[in-house]
Amino acid sequence: MDHVKVGRLGIFPRVSRPVFLTSALLIMAFIIFGTLFNEQAELVFSQAKAFVSLRFGWFFIVVVNLTLVMSIYMIFSRYGDIRLGHQNEKPEYNLVSWIGMLFSAGIGIGLIYWGTAEPLYHFMSPPLGDGETIEAAKLAMNISFLHYGFHVWALYGMVALALAYFHYRVGLPLAIRSTLYPLIGKKIYGPMGHTVDILAVFGTMFGVVTTLGLGVLQINSGLNALFDVPINTSTQIILIAFITLLAAGSLFLGLDKGIKRLSNMNILFTAVLLSFVVILGPTQFIL
Repeated sequence: MDHVKVGRLGIFPRVSRPVFLTSALLIMAFIIFGTLFNEQAELVFSQAKAFVSLRFGWFFIVVVNLTLVMSIYMIFSRYGDIRLGHQNEKPEYNLVSWIGMLFSAGIGIGLIYWGTAEPLYHFMSPPLGDGETIEAAKLAMNISFLHYGFHVWALYGMVALALAYFHYRVGLPLAIRSTLYPLIGKKIYGPMGHTVDILAVFGTMFGVVTTLGLGVLQINSGLNALFDVPINTSTQIILIAFITLLAAGSLFLGLDKGIKRLSNMNILFTAVLLSFVVILGPTQFIL
């Protein structure tokens, strides 16, 4: 980040001032808007979602399919042999830990929540046909497999590939702006690059808020069923604070002592949970 205007802001040693300050102000503005004017916020967001879905749904379908085709091409072409590091470097983590971090830090709570909620949602209210039928169940599983299948991983992979290549091979900052270097060159260090990173932070914020919100609702429901913990805003705020504290702690400990250990534990608990369901559940039906 030598080329980017950085400086000390509190406990954070090196941050981009324009990106940090602008993103923080925008996020705070949305938090205040959503808190004080929740009905208006719900109306605005629902209308924005409907507009984007109606006008640009075709665009998302085209882009996602092109990304999948591009990913497959990158795998089998000569570019698939390029190391995302120095030519003689070996992977820093073994395959199990890498997969654990990939799932835990990527789609962990989303997969746990929507892995059950999404098929049920489409089973009860399918986009085509009547709900709560055999055909609705088949369609619900097909939609779920699509949302967590090759297409979504192609999107994750392409973004990660671009970030890793331009940072570890080219030496550019580990930021979304760097992926545009072939198009805009050194302008990534100016206002155009700041704008790209601000949009990336803003978009990530919406994703994190959605994932954390759904996860907290699920945890609150589970605690209520097991220990009769009340389902209310106070409980959910405490859960959000606790989860945020755990996440912050793992980040401060670093990859090896924090995220890696948590991810390995996640993989172990997931294997135990999966075995429990398969063995004690309707085993023949599941298989």
